[in-house]
Amino acid sequence: MYGISNLSSIPVRSEPAEKSEMCTQVLFGEHYQIIEEGKKWCKIKLHHDGYEGWIDSKMVDPLTAREFKYLSDKEQVVTTDIFNIVQQINHYRNFLIVAGSTLPHFKKKDSSFKIAGIPYMIQGFNGRKALNGDIRLNIINTALSYFNAPYLWGGRTPLGIDCSGLTQIVYKIAGINIPRDASQQAQIGNHFSFVEEALPGDLAFFDNDEGEIIHVGIIWEKNKIIHSSGKVRIDNIDHAGIFNTETKRYTHQLRLMKRIISD
Repeated sequence: MYGISNLSSIPVRSEPAEKSEMCTQVLFGEHYQIIEEGKKWCKIKLHHDGYEGWIDSKMVDPLTAREFKYLSDKEQVVTTDIFNIVQQINHYRNFLIVAGSTLPHFKKKDSSFKIAGIPYMIQGFNGRKALNGDIRLNIINTALSYFNAPYLWGGRTPLGIDCSGLTQIVYKIAGINIPRDASQQAQIGNHFSFVEEALPGDLAFFDNDEGEIIHVGIIWEKNKIIHSSGKVRIDNIDHAGIFNTETKRYTHQLRLMKRIISD
């Protein structure tokens, strides 16, 4: 059994209950496998990052196995603007979708696409994957577009986003799929040792006193980092960690840095 998101975002919970914490979100057009089905809740496994959790069964839009395979095998068009308006053709149903949404079966000539067989059009989007050919510049510009977005545990949207949600969605918009959690992201890419070696778009990871990776951010230039902590913000980074420019103190201790982009 398979499904796809036909909503701007769907909360994914750790347990099958409304009171359970939200661990991530399914954005518009993202597809998934249903690995356990109940009357009120379905446990899903997202295709793009393998993340598992529970969603309200009323939010499931079924997908055939054939369509799931097609979408899984074919590179998908992803929105780059913070918000876009989509319209269900012939039904005048307009709603907002957020950056990083997926547009299956996208046709550039008329900006149309289909979600589970339902035809849509999108306004102000021509199918571009990036603003220009410089992937590092695109990553930084996208990250900056989330500036001041509030921190939300499990969030992946401009209305609320956590630290690893920010890095994941920014990379997705750039055409690179990375895992969901900071501890998982820290396991990929190539390690380098000094902040001075960092290039814009590289990732920095931070741990707690027990040595667990608990935070991630996107390195910018001149020892600056873009990260979600209370809100998406810009702070200083050095060999010790993140120095909060407002409180004038260190808030996160640096554990390691990784280069995901192959130059």
